[in-house]
Amino acid sequence: MHASIDAVRVAGTPQGPVPVVVLAVDGEDDIVPIFIGFNEATSIARGLEAEDIGRPLTHDLLLDVMEELGSRIDRIVVNEIEQRVGGQGGTYIADLYVETPRGETVIDARPSDSLALAARTNAPIEVTEDVFADGRDDSEKFDELEDIRNVSGDL
Repeated sequence: MHASIDAVRVAGTPQGPVPVVVLAVDGEDDIVPIFIGFNEATSIARGLEAEDIGRPLTHDLLLDVMEELGSRIDRIVVNEIEQRVGGQGGTYIADLYVETPRGETVIDARPSDSLALAARTNAPIEVTEDVFADGRDDSEKFDELEDIRNVSGDL
């Protein structure tokens, strides 16, 4: 299922504020929210804005190295949710598909890192039907959350 980064927001939880990247899935009203860390959320937001801040951050550096080695990101696929005991929440798993001079290779990566790279390269984002079914949520619950850029100041 083709997806895109709809927003990077901050949700209030009993444990305090937690960033969430909201994936919109083509043809669906529901979204897939993935809760991530503040550094990763800020990196995704910077990638979406395509803002050059001077010295490269980690995700920018990785892309620079890949380009120098003749590789490019083909797509990312969020393909699994490892369920926690008790069924609440879980850890999302993603694969990064990379075209190299030797052919395509698949690299296990955190969804937050994969999405930060996709935001910088416009690489396609996919979620499997199982991830959508297990992770989907009502988009209205996330529409009114604060945008990460308003929480963390200027990017």
